Amino acid sequence: MSIMQKVVEYLENPENIKKLRKLLYISLALAVAIDLFVHRERVVFLWDKLPGFSAVYGLISCILIILVSKALGHKWLMKREDYYD
Repeated sequence: MSIMQKVVEYLENPENIKKLRKLLYISLALAVAIDLFVHRERVVFLWDKLPGFSAVYGLISCILIILVSKALGHKWLMKREDYYD
């Protein structure tokens, strides 16, 4: 059995999905918590002072990239099923 098949079998189990989701949330919280203790000697922008801003900004940016690309794909790239008939 190949590694890819093992990964697919692992991800098909809903219990494993819940575990991975919890792990994701813990890692996000950990990234924000670590950012609380980072000392910044030179701050250029106001938002650089906010603890956890870069982690939250990165998360929101990723979500927006996914939503915009899905919207573009559905509105612009996808054709009707009978397009070639």
